Amino acid sequence: MASLEELTVGASIEGIVPGTAVTVVSVKWHGSSSATLIYRDDAAGTVGQQLLFRSDEHRLRVLDEGRNWAFDGDGALYRLVSEAQRIRLAYLFDPLLAVHISNVVPLPHQIAAVYNEMLGAPAIAVSARG
Repeated sequence: MASLEELTVGASIEGIVPGTAVTVVSVKWHGSSSATLIYRDDAAGTVGQQLLFRSDEHRLRVLDEGRNWAFDGDGALYRLVSEAQRIRLAYLFDPLLAVHISNVVPLPHQIAAVYNEMLGAPAIAVSARG
């Protein structure tokens, strides 16, 4: 016997489809006593949904709870975030990073002027004239 709260995404449940276990795809609650369960039946290759009430809990059994640490996230989004982190911290390892990743090809004396002279000089206050 399983409670409706135990129906989590990725869990295998018996008692929804007779004679087979299904995998929970989604659970949408309707108050505290009923929920719509969207499930995948791997044996039949189908997806279905069923409205469950507290009175249905006696026939449900959880075979395998959903994974807490699933590695099924969006790979493109992960790559974007990791690249942003890399760029954010890259200046610690390469002070000339801006020069190396830009499309502009600077001359050696320009690099020396910017990084050795201008960035090392104290800041000069600029006043706006109006």
